[in-house]
Amino acid sequence: MKVQITETAFRDAHQSKLATRMKLEDMLPIAEKIDKIGFFSIEMWGGATFDSCIRFLNEDPWERIKQLKKLMPNTKLQMLLRGQNLVGYKHYADDVVEKFVELSANYGIDIFRIFDALNDFRNIESSIKAVKKNSKLVEGCICYTTSPVHTIKSYVKMAKELDGMGSDIICIKDMAGLLTPDNAYKLVKKIRKITDKPVNIHAHCSCDLATTAYYKAMEAGASILDTAISPLALGPSQPPTETVVSALKETKHDTNLDLDLLKEIACYFKMIMPKYKEFESKTTVDPRILSSQIPGGMLSNLEKQLKEQKAADKFDEVLKEVQEVRKDLGYPPLVTPTSQIVGVQAVVNVMTKKRYKIVIKEVKEYLKGMYGKPPGKINKDLQKKVLGEEKPITCRPADTLEPELEKAKKELGEGYSIDDIVTYAVYPLSAKEYFKNRTKSAL
Repeated sequence: MKVQITETAFRDAHQSKLATRMKLEDMLPIAEKIDKIGFFSIEMWGGATFDSCIRFLNEDPWERIKQLKKLMPNTKLQMLLRGQNLVGYKHYADDVVEKFVELSANYGIDIFRIFDALNDFRNIESSIKAVKKNSKLVEGCICYTTSPVHTIKSYVKMAKELDGMGSDIICIKDMAGLLTPDNAYKLVKKIRKITDKPVNIHAHCSCDLATTAYYKAMEAGASILDTAISPLALGPSQPPTETVVSALKETKHDTNLDLDLLKEIACYFKMIMPKYKEFESKTTVDPRILSSQIPGGMLSNLEKQLKEQKAADKFDEVLKEVQEVRKDLGYPPLVTPTSQIVGVQAVVNVMTKKRYKIVIKEVKEYLKGMYGKPPGKINKDLQKKVLGEEKPITCRPADTLEPELEKAKKELGEGYSIDDIVTYAVYPLSAKEYFKNRTKSAL
């Protein structure tokens, strides 16, 4: 079976390696050359890129889609969508979800990779329906992790559910690089028995398992792999594109991609890397992730937080506490936003020297059920301490939200485009600051 490649250079690769700081001006010069390669898709939007554009780069995130679409007409543009969280850290009302997807589709997104941090698929229903309404492709995700409640059987059940919900592609999203070759083979083999939909593997090299896991997944029937051009690969990122393409050459999985052209593209990214030196991750292989299940990006963030609080010596203690907090919260996969929720609460527990002396707002909301249904059982004593007599919700969290789009429009006032209104609805504080900076730049 021929294997196809999704290139992550414009999204997850620089999110993982360069703190999502790559500017559009450094993407445009190489875009046409990337378009000639024949990738299955290029992941270039979503995740943290939206936030980074308006908060750090003073760029219009919507303009990024439009400009790359012009230069890459032959390659499907792909984004990462956090289900009801869109590209933010909380749930948004259905009207915001629908308009966000509509705009993204209209401007050029062809594939929407959709996930929910808890694998609670009630939280991706609205976004899947919106993508289908706009006649685009849905790549439904299983967030892969390891815990007493996560099994091959449970993941296969999720794949069947995603298939039934209308996913065109099933993605195994291994954000912490925990997928072993053996489990990759078993999982893909079983998924292929219950669906004929293509299976895509997205893994990080944090534990140096990804490349071998990819090979075993291909043997079992996976037909799409996520890779990153070599200067942006490895460590917290994906396996190198050139390495995977070379390894598969003249095999039944041959990608038929042009290695010489890939080398030219790699040279370009190598040339621009020094511009982002201050943001470049120094993380390589970190075996601590195998026990902590913490994604590479989360590890570096925890280290940074503790250094800022002059508590770098507490790092190992925090790593242990992350595992305890995760257990108390029912073993959520550690991916945005649950990774931030668990990580911050673990730091607070260690710094206050008493577990849950202070409970952060997001943990309170989590215990109320406002993020969805946890995979495992929550610590009932903790839930009782935080909620008292209040009962957690059991409905889809977004069912508790009133429509938000008209409210955002009224708050912004006249003179703003629909792009601006949606940006404000998702990130009100950052958007206001961005609009000010944008105005200053235009003067």
